[in-house]
Amino acid sequence: MIPLPLATVAETTGGALHGDPATVVTGPVVIDSRAVEPGALFVALRGERADGHDFAAGALGAGAAAVLAERPVEGGPSVVVPDAQEALGRLARGVLARLPDARVVAVTGSAGKTSTKDLIAHLLERSGPTVWPPGSFNNEIGLPLTVLRADAATRHLVLEMGARGVGHIAYLAGIAPPHVGAVLNVGTAHLGEFGSPEGIARAKGELAEAVGPDGTVVLNADDPLVRGMAARTKARIVLFGRGPDAEVRAVDERLDDAGRPVFTLVTPEGSAPVALRLHGAHAALNALAAAAAARASGLPLADIAAGLSDAVPASRWRMEVTERADGVTVVNDAYNANPDSTRSAVDVVRHMARGRRAFAVLGEMAELGDSSVAEHAKIGQHVARSGFDGLITVGGAAAAMAEGAGRVASWTGECVQVDDVGTAVTVLSERLRPRDVVLVKGSRVAGLERVAQALLADGRPAAGGGRR
Repeated sequence: MIPLPLATVAETTGGALHGDPATVVTGPVVIDSRAVEPGALFVALRGERADGHDFAAGALGAGAAAVLAERPVEGGPSVVVPDAQEALGRLARGVLARLPDARVVAVTGSAGKTSTKDLIAHLLERSGPTVWPPGSFNNEIGLPLTVLRADAATRHLVLEMGARGVGHIAYLAGIAPPHVGAVLNVGTAHLGEFGSPEGIARAKGELAEAVGPDGTVVLNADDPLVRGMAARTKARIVLFGRGPDAEVRAVDERLDDAGRPVFTLVTPEGSAPVALRLHGAHAALNALAAAAAARASGLPLADIAAGLSDAVPASRWRMEVTERADGVTVVNDAYNANPDSTRSAVDVVRHMARGRRAFAVLGEMAELGDSSVAEHAKIGQHVARSGFDGLITVGGAAAAMAEGAGRVASWTGECVQVDDVGTAVTVLSERLRPRDVVLVKGSRVAGLERVAQALLADGRPAAGGGRR
């Protein structure tokens, strides 16, 4: 973060200053008092379980320069605002306005946002200092906190934008107006919130609308709902995908024995070979989106192809592939799940397991609304038709997967429905043999990363889990 006098913080956020206006915030900006460093600005947010104001004095005592709060605090300087979360966004927008050399690249989509954001950041680091969020800091708190990590040296700011409703991406783009905006896909994630794929498209398309006429909008040519967003922007359009009319596309695509995409990257400037170290056919499409965004940011083809080929997973629990000493391969894709990403994970694990037994441990796919039972059943059918040797479904919401698998008369595998992670670990451990392949996937509420951790440790589930 750039150093800011407290008077500037107050002016930028529209808050009332309490204390010495010459106090300088040198960063970082934090919402967790345990992360305070000397010179930090502590933002006191009200949460479901805790009120940040209760920790303000401790933050000041730990060296925070000041507190951004909704009421006066004791122990040091503060800026008092009506809404601390909104003020956090205003502060981020004000700081970004003071960084004219920082170019914003924003990514949204129903699936693949985080992996694509990581790829773009990995590529752009080659051309200058780059700031991007850890994991999925893609909401009205995480995004401004990421922006506030930028400083005068920052050349690229790569941001992920999520949405729980119409207007959310427009709000985030107002904090960090994008020079390049990439929309990956419109899938079935969050159907319960948006009601239909068209509703999701309306929300995701706000990113295209936010890019100015001098910017670039990167759209998935293979997704009709995404491609249709071209009508919602005056920016330059770049299409990526597998079709011949995509400006950035993949040809001669295949999966290697480990399920990693290999293809030729084709652009108007020429072509180059790419061999990803990421797993799954979906990784190729994420890589094309990243290539298109990096190209729009000025990176040459050779650097893009080389960067894609040496990129490794940067965010945890997303197609993490680990082999145990006995040859059992554990694919931990338990960070989140929706029907599209789950089908993709099933497909790549089936490919990896050729000649080996394959098991799937699947949990709830959350936020599917009225389509939840039907979508879970379809996944169960897909697992069975893919020839998995075993399916273990965890939790009541995932029971429809077991029912769906049971409808596939030709399937000879075994399906077990369990209530919790511990039982899932026990049931699976009793069945595993050397060289088997296991997929672990579910939404965050399922906490299935504990299954993968147990399989790679001593067979017992780790403490905790569930929603975090």
